[in-house]
Amino acid sequence: MSNIAIGAHIGSDDPITDAKALNIPHIQLFCGEPQTFKAAVFPHPGGAQGLKAQAQAENIGIYVHARYVINVASPNNKVRIPSRKLLQTDVDAAAEIGARAVIVHGGHITEEDDPTLGFENWVKALSGLDMKVPVLIENTAGGNHAMARHFDTIARLWDFVGDTGVGFCLDTCHAHAGGISMNDVAEKIIGITGGIDLVHCNDSRDEFASGRDRHANLGEGNIAMEDILHCLTTANAPVILETPSDGVVADIALLNSSLN
Repeated sequence: MSNIAIGAHIGSDDPITDAKALNIPHIQLFCGEPQTFKAAVFPHPGGAQGLKAQAQAENIGIYVHARYVINVASPNNKVRIPSRKLLQTDVDAAAEIGARAVIVHGGHITEEDDPTLGFENWVKALSGLDMKVPVLIENTAGGNHAMARHFDTIARLWDFVGDTGVGFCLDTCHAHAGGISMNDVAEKIIGITGGIDLVHCNDSRDEFASGRDRHANLGEGNIAMEDILHCLTTANAPVILETPSDGVVADIALLNSSLN
């Protein structure tokens, strides 16, 4: 048995209490509205310090998902510069609550842009980032000009950022929807990045290579369960479920019984 720690994304204002109810060792949350560039907001009645204190008292780890609007690869100054600032905001917020890492999407460029510019923009963003907690770049499901959708672009991105201290978060739904075969995705990502630091474990509502990021509860989507389990055991990293909340209890039970 692999003894992989299984957690979940929590969207409530009292996430540690919810984590205790689910009997999970770690959670993921946002520190602000995911589709905005607004200041950090801490989902806890006691604010940042209350969240940190309760998490420490209950021995529950925290991961922070950076805002979806962040795109540090963009050649557009009006997107790239605010994205860098917001990534720093989310890293600072994560440090304030004692989080283990910040997960951020790889971003994208446009059809007219040289992909090298996107990779160079990642280097510039990281060189100016006060990385108070580890930053994990996550693979994405859609976009023909994404920095972290396919193996070739992930490999090129890692050629640029591999020595900056960033890690990698593998999302199973994003891989499937992005057109990556699930039967050996973990092996290939490890070969590129040297390791997987976190897995977002999600089934996919849509078909292979759809480009659509729509999560499903485990066993209710289009990814074979044996491929998901093989991915998790190969990655041998902490797991976060981002599946629909009404089925997350069953998802946790399924993974614990299958892996632990």
